[in-house]
Amino acid sequence: MCRLFVGADPAMWTSHTRSIRMDGMVTSVRLESMYWTVLEEIAANDDMNVPQLLHQLYNESIDEGHDLGNFTSFLRVCCLRFIDLQLQGLIPSAQSGSFETLPAEDILKVEAENNRERARLTATPSTQH
Repeated sequence: MCRLFVGADPAMWTSHTRSIRMDGMVTSVRLESMYWTVLEEIAANDDMNVPQLLHQLYNESIDEGHDLGNFTSFLRVCCLRFIDLQLQGLIPSAQSGSFETLPAEDILKVEAENNRERARLTATPSTQH
């Protein structure tokens, strides 16, 4: 399995810094190329560019009361969640050709149910010996 990661194109983990203006201040975000690619896909799905997406994510997170002391880590998790939601079939992938999605609240409910079920299955002692 490690060979799949070690043998990948090193350009995927090359870091790039982008300067973004948020609330009148310029901030720099340094991410690996692969994350920028995912952020571009997320932004395109919402008819935005990446700076607009980052600004919206930042503002909505602050509005929710989240501490974004490490905004870059938050963005990495956003990218992984986006891919995970695609794998779960809760949001379409670019390859599917369809961009119709459920409302966010419905996706969060289904995801919570899936997580509860996963936790239940993990907590259930195995009957196999």
